[in-house]
Order: sequence, then C-alpha cells, then structure tokens
Amino acid sequence: MKKVVLAYSGGLDTSCAIKWLKDKGHDVIAYIADVGQGDDFSKIKTRALKTGASKVYVEDLKREFVENYICPTLKAGAIYEGKYLLATALSRPIIAKYQVQIAHKENATAIAHGCTGKGNDQVRFEVTARLLDPSLKIIAPVRVWEFKTRDEEIDYAKKKHIPIDVTKKSPYSIDKNIYGMSIECGILEDPWVEPPEEIYQMTHSPMKAPDKPTYIEIEFEKGAPKKINGKFFSPLALLAKLNEVGGKNGVGRADVIENRLVGIKSREIYEAPAGTILHIAHQELEALVLDRETLHYKQSIAQKYAEMVYYGLWETPLKKQLDCHIAKTQERVTGTIRLKLYKGNCIPVGRKSPFSLYREELATYGKKDVFDQKLAEGFIKIWGMPY
Repeated sequence: MKKVVLAYSGGLDTSCAIKWLKDKGHDVIAYIADVGQGDDFSKIKTRALKTGASKVYVEDLKREFVENYICPTLKAGAIYEGKYLLATALSRPIIAKYQVQIAHKENATAIAHGCTGKGNDQVRFEVTARLLDPSLKIIAPVRVWEFKTRDEEIDYAKKKHIPIDVTKKSPYSIDKNIYGMSIECGILEDPWVEPPEEIYQMTHSPMKAPDKPTYIEIEFEKGAPKKINGKFFSPLALLAKLNEVGGKNGVGRADVIENRLVGIKSREIYEAPAGTILHIAHQELEALVLDRETLHYKQSIAQKYAEMVYYGLWETPLKKQLDCHIAKTQERVTGTIRLKLYKGNCIPVGRKSPFSLYREELATYGKKDVFDQKLAEGFIKIWGMPY
C-alpha cells in the first residue's frame, strides 16, 4: 500500500476521503493542523483512526501562523477585493508546508486534500506543495470521486459508518482559524437570501450588540500590533482579545460575492473581528506617518499582495520580494490608534505617533496658521501647465 498524507479537518469531505482512499489501496496518514480553529483535536484524531487512518499527526501551528503569515499580510494591508481579509487563504500555505514535511518523514509518495475542483484551496495547497517538493504525487478525491453533491457524501458517510457532524438540514461548509471564519453552501448559494443568524459563530448580531460603544487603543511598533489599552499582549493573545471585544460589538462580518481564481463567482460569508479592527487601525496609522507617494504606491502593492495570497502564490519569488519592500515601509509605522466599536462599526477616533507627518500649524485655519497661502497661485499655475 502506498502511503499518502491527507490534510484532515474532520469535516465531511476529508472524513469521506479517508475511507475512499483506503478502499483505493492507500495507507492513509491523517494530518491535522491546529491554526486556532478551536476544535477538539482528540475527538478528531479518534474520528480519523475509526474511519481508517493508520496514523494521525496533530501539529500546533498557531504561533507561526500568526507571526509569519497573518502579521506580514496585515503590514501589507492586503484585503482581497476590498472585503476578504484572507483568513482561510492564509492558512493553506502553512498547512501545505507541514504536510510536505510529514510526507518526507513518513516516506510517503503522495499527499491528498479534501478540496473541490471549483474552489481556491486546491490551488493553494497544490502550488505550495509543488514549489516545496515537485516529486510528490497529489491526490484530490473530491475532484474525481463518484459523489456529485454533499447530500450524496452524507449518504456515503452513513453507509460506511463514518462519524460526521454535518447534516442535510445544516449543510454549510465552514472553515475557521484564529484569524477568521469562512462560511458557504446551503441557502447561502442564493445571493438574494439574507444569511441566517445561526451561521455566525465569532460575532454577535449588531442589532443585539451593546447600546454603549466600546473604546480601545491599539499600539503598533513597526507595523506590528503590540498593545491593547496600554497592556502588552503576545500575538496570539492579542488576536484572541480583539476577537472577543470585536465579536461582542458585532464587528467583522462580510457578505461577499467574490471572484474565485478558477473563474466563477461565489457567495461567501466571512467573520474576522480581530482582523477588521487591526486592518482599520493599521491603515489609519499609515495615513498618519507615511508620505503621500509611499502611501499611494503601497495601496497598489496591497492589492497585488492580496491577489498573491488568494491565488496560492505565497512561496513565490515575487511575494518574498514584496515582503522586503513592505518591511521598509513599516519602519516608522509606530504609534497608537483609538477606535470606537459600536453595533458592527469600527471607527477611528484618535491617532498619535512619534513619526506623525501631520502638522497642526500647517493644517489649521486658526491663529496658529503658518502656511503661506500666497504661494498657492504659482503652484497651481505650474501644476496645470502641462495641460
């Protein structure tokens, strides 16, 4: 039997994949990546073994995920199509990285995943794996097996006595990590239908959020968030705290029609309380400390960076070159942003930095004004001269 390392989540697709791969003659090694989804990993491990896995790895990747994947993307200001903070997309390259490492350790000839043929994750897993080790064979059961619908998968799981949590009444496909949650399938596939409140797990309904706003201050050092309300937090603890505070105030929901890499449009529901708060605060601080040309150019870099993350190009040369450029832009992104969280809104209400380029004596229309307005006439003439 040929060894195959399966990226296993314990969900419907990968649970069925273990049995399906085993019936095809493979020795299946299940690999579970802990990226902060908060699952009961002992239960998932037991499920994998009961379903037919010969061995199960559980890798705690949370710290590396936050420091080496989430934080660089925050510094880049990368948001796909202006709405998606890339929580799921960011987790795929680190999962694939360790999947390849386990395949080497086990002398496996192949790796496998539970992604569909019309999704983005298949690209992220496979491109990353091929960049790290092109000799590994990649098996994608969902692209080739006989099941055409999730209902057929559920019937297969029941027939083969595979333990699953999903039901036909609740057919949502959910991916969660410490940075956010992605929700799709079921009635969400109709873009006219309002998402039911039951699908949300990280955020309270804005309508039921507190009637009084919550004020928080986030302190950054060279683009990285370090403190909340003057108190230092580790990167993991900081995300957890902001998820709690933001979620309580209904901050971080997004209902998105997005363009998938494979060419189709999909309807996705996202939750990212901490990510939403951090991106808004980070953008506000950059507006205070970056010069105009750097700020405007960086916005184009942010879009490219977001596309590369979304397209599964994390390990490519250009993405690594962009990291170097972005790191240079963050040298003075140090300071504090005060935010007001209120019923789904995250509003910057204060900002300060030792590197602030804002000068009250130039901006004011009061008595402190030192701006020589007479110079404006000549400036305007020269500015418009080429036209």
